[in-house]
Amino acid sequence: MKLEIQSRLIPGTQMDRVKMGDVTGLEFLDKIFYITDGIMLSQIREICGIDGSTLQNWTKRGWVANAHNKRYGKDQLARILIINMMRDSMQLERIASLLTYVNGRAGDKSDDIIPESLLYDYLCRIIDELVNGCESPDGDTVRKLIGRTLMSYEECAPGARKRLENACEIIIYAYYSTLVRQKANSLYDRVFTH
Repeated sequence: MKLEIQSRLIPGTQMDRVKMGDVTGLEFLDKIFYITDGIMLSQIREICGIDGSTLQNWTKRGWVANAHNKRYGKDQLARILIINMMRDSMQLERIASLLTYVNGRAGDKSDDIIPESLLYDYLCRIIDELVNGCESPDGDTVRKLIGRTLMSYEECAPGARKRLENACEIIIYAYYSTLVRQKANSLYDRVFTH
């Protein structure tokens, strides 16, 4: 069954995909960081639609690494986008636990199994096929898409691929449930406000 769930926004952002040149994932991040190696809090607010106190709270809790010279890098932004993708459908503590499962402590690259910018790219590729493509979001399809997307991933530690597959599946379902919720709210508004 295809629910025709679509999104014009780049996952985790409030940015219109078409207005950004129809890019997503790593292409989107590369476009943001084309001229600079860091972005300011005000730019993150513009990209994600989250306020400064929310981001400061995430940083204080250790979910996002501290800014360096008041600037956030590509992997930090990717982590923020991933959190933002799930926060309407999953408790923040669970999101933090999931990201720790994948990459350990925020800001410590020594325990990472994948750069967060690459994880974000993988997620966007899967979402494109599920949401903006012709695939239906049943469990087998999701797992096959994850497997196909992660084919180029080289495991850096035993069990890393399985951890990555598990995390991607959870993130995809969390994001998809956010889109379904948005669709339900939109339909409700159309029926009851006109």
